[in-house]
Amino acid sequence: MPENRPATRERGRPREFDRETALDLAMLVFREKGYHNASVSDLSAAMQLTVGSIYKAFHDKRGLFLQVFARYTSLRNKALSERLAQHPDGRAKIAELLRFYLESASDIEGRRGCLVVGSAVELQQLDAELSGLVQAALTRNLRSILQLIEQGRQDGSVNPQHDADALSGVLLCLVLGMRVAGKTGDLPARERLIATALTLLD
Repeated sequence: MPENRPATRERGRPREFDRETALDLAMLVFREKGYHNASVSDLSAAMQLTVGSIYKAFHDKRGLFLQVFARYTSLRNKALSERLAQHPDGRAKIAELLRFYLESASDIEGRRGCLVVGSAVELQQLDAELSGLVQAALTRNLRSILQLIEQGRQDGSVNPQHDADALSGVLLCLVLGMRVAGKTGDLPARERLIATALTLLD
């Protein structure tokens, strides 16, 4: 008769965890501290995972950051796209884009900071691949703003005499500056700020 033995657990097996939740928790650390100042110990505490589990799942801090950065930009782009889709013309979409960034720069969300902007500040310290990801994200942002301006020029909500390339650069600097300002405190008079910025389109 076969002997009944209790099931044995695989020795050294890391506990299961929800990958997206873990990435979101790591995201907060990278946003607040930046890539270089975020230690593996900081990430381990925030993610509630052992250092060994982090290395097993993501290889190293760099591998974790790559996945966090991809998730951050994907979530942000999706959220912004959904809001822009609710507006009919280029000018209204630009106003909503400014509102989106102002909200992101306010309260605790603002103090946590933007992963793209924070990484851009560290650009010279990042390796070529990480630097390229950050630059690509900024280029996508610039291209998106340019498309909204071109839409506005075509539908009549933006003055067609404007230099679209120059105007998109100004607006990109404005929204990135909002995120930097949000690290130090809330931006006042948000609706007036938007109204003032929109005069650039007249």
